[in-house]
Amino acid sequence: MENGASQNGRPPIPARLLGVTVRGARTVTKATGIDRAVENAAEEAIVAAVESKAVERAMARVLEGPVIEEAVEGALESEAVKRALLEAMDSELVDEVWRRLLASEEAQQLVERIAGAPEVRAAISAQGVGLIGDIARTIGNLVRRLDDRFERIVRRIFFRKPRELPTDRAGAISRGLAMAIDGVFVNLAFTAFVALVTLIANAFGGNGEGGSSLAIAIGSTAWLSLGAVYLLGFWSLAGQTPGMRFAGIRLDERLSLGRSLKRLIGLGLAVLAFGLGFLGIVFGSQRRAWDDRLSATGVAYDERAPELAPWSAPKSATPSDSAASAESAT
Repeated sequence: MENGASQNGRPPIPARLLGVTVRGARTVTKATGIDRAVENAAEEAIVAAVESKAVERAMARVLEGPVIEEAVEGALESEAVKRALLEAMDSELVDEVWRRLLASEEAQQLVERIAGAPEVRAAISAQGVGLIGDIARTIGNLVRRLDDRFERIVRRIFFRKPRELPTDRAGAISRGLAMAIDGVFVNLAFTAFVALVTLIANAFGGNGEGGSSLAIAIGSTAWLSLGAVYLLGFWSLAGQTPGMRFAGIRLDERLSLGRSLKRLIGLGLAVLAFGLGFLGIVFGSQRRAWDDRLSATGVAYDERAPELAPWSAPKSATPSDSAASAESAT
């Protein structure tokens, strides 16, 4: 018979006495509230331990260590995590969240604020101006090649030697294109002026019939005057007309009003001479016409490079940066 067990299979007396003692002790602790006090004390001890500086330092070391980084990388590389993320993104809940977000008043205010931002308007304007500038540069490069080709053909026809050295003086095609564009601008302005005058005349009792010879003469004089003011103004203020700017050419300098008048007279004489005053552009070494000679100036190609975006330009070093770099070098 084994020790510690009675013949009838019941625990021995010492064990039964110990069990009764334990149950009694539990009953006593419950009755006196000692067990609740012990639980509260243990809870306070655990909270105090978690809130202690030592635990905070230990958590910070764990978070800054490689364990968290490796765990995150492993989770991101896990196929199960990828599938879960893709399924979450394809769910109807995400679509509903996006619909409500886009339909919200805050999103509309954000869109309106972005659309009305001066930086956005400036970027759109810069894109439009940049596109026009690119087109002008492309056309300018094309007409420069046409200048040289046209000059070679004309010189060959008249048995003149071809140009030996390249020149930066504007040729006949570039000048002709600039004059054509300027003529369009003058005609548009004159058309608007005539329409305004006709409207005013009809409002004050005009009959609206065709103009007489006097009206034609007055209109021609007004057209020539408008063209003269147009050329004089741009030659004196900018040194180039809008047509010259588009064609990529300009005067050597801005002219005074007196020199601009001389240039205008030379231009008129060259036209009245059936274009003979422009032959110097093709056959002359400096490509100078009568208007260039009278105004003592010339027409040159305008070297225009595309402007850099503000964010692509290198920042200039400030004095503080220079001093810092000098100190670091020493």
